[in-house]
Amino acid sequence: MMQDSVFIYSEDLLSYKFNTNHPFNQIRIKLTLDLLQHLQAIRDDHLIPPRPATDDELELIHDPRYIHAVKLAGSGQLSAEQADNYGLGTEDVPIFQNMHEASSLLVGGTLTAVDLVMNGHARHALHLGGGLHHGFRGKASGFCVYNDSSVAIKYMQEKYKARVLYIDTDAHHGDGVQWSFYDDPNVCTLSIHETGRYLFPGTGNVNERGQGKGYGYSFNIPLDAFTEDESWLDVYRTSIREVAEFFKPDVILTQNGADSHFHDPLTHLSATMNIYREIPKLAHEIAHQYCDGRWIAVGGGGYDIWRVVPRAWALIWLEMTENSNCYGSLPSEWINGWQDQAPIPLPVSWDDPEDMYKPIPRKLEITEKNKQTLDKALYPIRNQKKTESI
Repeated sequence: MMQDSVFIYSEDLLSYKFNTNHPFNQIRIKLTLDLLQHLQAIRDDHLIPPRPATDDELELIHDPRYIHAVKLAGSGQLSAEQADNYGLGTEDVPIFQNMHEASSLLVGGTLTAVDLVMNGHARHALHLGGGLHHGFRGKASGFCVYNDSSVAIKYMQEKYKARVLYIDTDAHHGDGVQWSFYDDPNVCTLSIHETGRYLFPGTGNVNERGQGKGYGYSFNIPLDAFTEDESWLDVYRTSIREVAEFFKPDVILTQNGADSHFHDPLTHLSATMNIYREIPKLAHEIAHQYCDGRWIAVGGGGYDIWRVVPRAWALIWLEMTENSNCYGSLPSEWINGWQDQAPIPLPVSWDDPEDMYKPIPRKLEITEKNKQTLDKALYPIRNQKKTESI
């Protein structure tokens, strides 16, 4: 019997932890699940444990020598010089015990989600432990050891012969996924992110469109710093509809970084919770329009783990399950249960206060710049339609 939605989770996902001071903290998954449980929006039968990815599965994307290096690093057997060659032991990706086991479980969680959806056991699957979009074939980068989304896409291609639309709404460009499929016309990547002018990884220019047979299947919309909800959503709504119509995917994989919010300490955008209602809502609509509902969602960035991420990620699940209990006050039991651990006051409402930040003085200029970037990104699609109609 098909379940409408499944939530991939086990406490072991929290073992992907660099150190206590690192901004990437998987306790945000537990905060999200606990919020959903206090809302009575998730049942035990929705919860599916992840499995570790095998070495063969990791090698769909990653170099075997790199995988071996990660194993050595996690057992204290990799020299500093070797670690540096693989992007390990850096400020962004410190080495931690059992690094390979923790990282392969995140990849396996996304593959668990893939199999459940592609085998028809569930229409939608959410794996918040995934979304590590900066990992490369032979190098760690940007808090990411292995790239679960890239492995999952290659896995879907080989096992299910699927055309995959990958939609990345993290504030940081989804570089690792883009470069993995830059010459592949059967994978379409759409990344809406803060411009790389001042933000890691510095890529994701609107002119990065793919190469060879994959030219025209990579879409990047870099937004100006301080972009607000209205402009962000205009770009998202327009691009996802036009790209989906152009590509006509078999399945959608969304990366749901929650770091475009004003409160995020690592980025410079000015979005509110409004965009996190709309992101899953439209992805859900597109999945049913083109893919018979096949939608896999993963996590990603998001470094205000107390005020922003639990609400943003809970909204994905509530949309998947068509639960409208996402307005008004948050459950007092959730707030009281976590407030002692939080270094800041927890939010009391799903919505942000209207006076959360002062008016942005360059709003019109930013909005116009984003519109021009959107038009430039979508020009090939629009020009092709125009040519076909003549």
